[in-house]
Amino acid sequence: MAQHAAAVDVFRPLDEAEITQKHWLTVITAGMGFFTDAYDLFIIGTVTVLLTPIFHLSTGQISLLNSISLLASVFGALAFGRLMDRLGRKRVYGLEVALLSLGAVLSGLSWSFTSLLIFRIIVGIGVGGDYATSAVITAEYANRRSRGRLVGSVFAMQGLGLVAGPAIASIFLGAGVSDHVAWRVMLALGAIPAISVVYLRRRIKETPRYRLAVEGDLAGAAAAVSWTLDGTAADSAAGANGSARPTAGGPTLSERMARVRPSALRQLTRRPYLLRLIGTAGCWFLLDVAFYGNSVSSPLILKQLEPKGTLLAHTLTSLAIFAIAAFPGYWVAVMLLDKIGRKRIQWQGFLVMAIAFGAIGLIPGVAQDTAPFLVLFAISYFFIEFGPNMTTFVYPSEVYPTAVRGIGDGISAGSGKFGAFLGALLVPHLLKSVGISGVMEIMAVVSVIGVALTLITLPEPMGKTLEDSSQDTAAAGPPLVAAAAAGQPVSVASRA
Repeated sequence: MAQHAAAVDVFRPLDEAEITQKHWLTVITAGMGFFTDAYDLFIIGTVTVLLTPIFHLSTGQISLLNSISLLASVFGALAFGRLMDRLGRKRVYGLEVALLSLGAVLSGLSWSFTSLLIFRIIVGIGVGGDYATSAVITAEYANRRSRGRLVGSVFAMQGLGLVAGPAIASIFLGAGVSDHVAWRVMLALGAIPAISVVYLRRRIKETPRYRLAVEGDLAGAAAAVSWTLDGTAADSAAGANGSARPTAGGPTLSERMARVRPSALRQLTRRPYLLRLIGTAGCWFLLDVAFYGNSVSSPLILKQLEPKGTLLAHTLTSLAIFAIAAFPGYWVAVMLLDKIGRKRIQWQGFLVMAIAFGAIGLIPGVAQDTAPFLVLFAISYFFIEFGPNMTTFVYPSEVYPTAVRGIGDGISAGSGKFGAFLGALLVPHLLKSVGISGVMEIMAVVSVIGVALTLITLPEPMGKTLEDSSQDTAAAGPPLVAAAAAGQPVSVASRA
């Protein structure tokens, strides 16, 4: 019974704790990856403009370079998500940013369209891996009341990368640096922030949730909780004397759990997780069609809006939109995730996006008049960030059981990045065929579907423990571990 109580209570000190230095260390370590992700994914739009006369790029080649990293990130998200569940969070964390760094350096050394395309694929695999790993690790270490703020802060670092891209591009363009040099340095600079956190990511301990729910290591879970809380709690929860460890002889606790844990596919395709997967993956797909379609192609959109404007002027305009509208949106979302909830922020963000895009597309003259276009475009960006761009990242880390949280997050992120790939690939062609008005009308429809999907499919995890919000207590969490640790019989029926 003591072991049973220990298993039930092991996460309580973590769930009810105040935010500690280890929480912020985890956030910074994870967040620097997202700074790099955003920089690398969005700088390519400016780079391809510079490269067009150098590599003699066609519209199709520009679209492919703008989007190939996003397609590769689908594979990265799925692969790293699955590896996290199979091997553990710690064993794979840091490898994704190492890949990202390698791809960034090689991209700067590219000698042709084909070589750059290959190296951007490496970047994309690393980006996808980062999406699948960082949210899960941060959520599994977070406390109950501040989980949204902690996971959201990781993602908000994307806002810095979103601003850094056009800012650095503007510096090079304004300084008159040769285009032949500027594009290489712009791409290679993406390796620096990623390299800076490889060591820190490799040093992070395995999360307590994975230790307990997947490995069956109750003492290890308690030690991870204690590490997070700077050693001030959790020892009594699991028994520092090791009484919660599996007894010698017979199968280990993890072996017992392996016998009864269903496959990831089975678990994600049954209630309530299938509906949640449709929601997290579908909403992320819809959001990224609009967000990346507009963001990666922003130099092309602004060029069509102001044909006589220079690349520097268009880049500075993008910088102003990102800095004034998008960047604050991230942090407003961070402040309110744990106050008004993920679901409300997501559906209202989609709704305002639909209104802004619809106004640009349907009100006569707006798509040709710079001032009203930029105002509405900026409003859409604020509510993208204070809306589904933030929440689609947070949601998948909270609504799936620990044993399949990595692949659930990976499928959702991969779906999002596939939407991003389609948006970045198709928008340059759509701009030529239907113009800015047509593109914005399409994005408005996409956003309306996002509102409906959010309201129908997704629960509200605000204020709940990770086990409650994911219903892990009824599927593959502490009760099953407690039963096995106490030597009680465990069967598939007991998990229904």
